[in-house]
Amino acid sequence: MNRINPGKLLLSKWTAAHPQNREKHFLVTELFRDEEGVVLEVEIQAVLTKRCERFEWQGLRNQDQWKMGWL
Repeated sequence: MNRINPGKLLLSKWTAAHPQNREKHFLVTELFRDEEGVVLEVEIQAVLTKRCERFEWQGLRNQDQWKMGWL
């Protein structure tokens, strides 16, 4: 499991473990927080296609789907 500090995810780089539609490299472009400032979700953007996807930040911990950095 990837160890992640949710407060430092903005502009972090990720590689999809199983790329689809040639979308391999991603960048965290936005953090979504609750009223107390706790990070709930992230928006990632595919570098190649600029497609965005929003999901819970804990999903980045899954090493079967995501690798830290651009590999």
